[in-house]
Amino acid sequence: MTRAIVVSTSDNVATALEPLAAGSSLAIGGATIAVRDRIPQGHKIAIQDIGAGAAVVKYGSPIGTATTDIARGAHVHTHNVASTRGRGDLAAASGFPSEPGR
Repeated sequence: MTRAIVVSTSDNVATALEPLAAGSSLAIGGATIAVRDRIPQGHKIAIQDIGAGAAVVKYGSPIGTATTDIARGAHVHTHNVASTRGRGDLAAASGFPSEPGR
């Protein structure tokens, strides 16, 4: 059974399709990831280490910037990511369109 989904090969996070318990394992793309934190259904888990200041990529698009180092297997959410979606000031700088019409 698939417990998390990764849409693009450029993604550095997966989306949990069910709650994931800390200490469990998750198979993603032929690799096994140790789940570090409890991950609620619909939330993101890092599938590789993400350094502070690096883009968090989901569905092939940057969705935010890591505000701290995020270890592989950790919960990725508002406590460690600053969203860049819907911010027109950042969209112009990044070359990506802002959220409306995206």
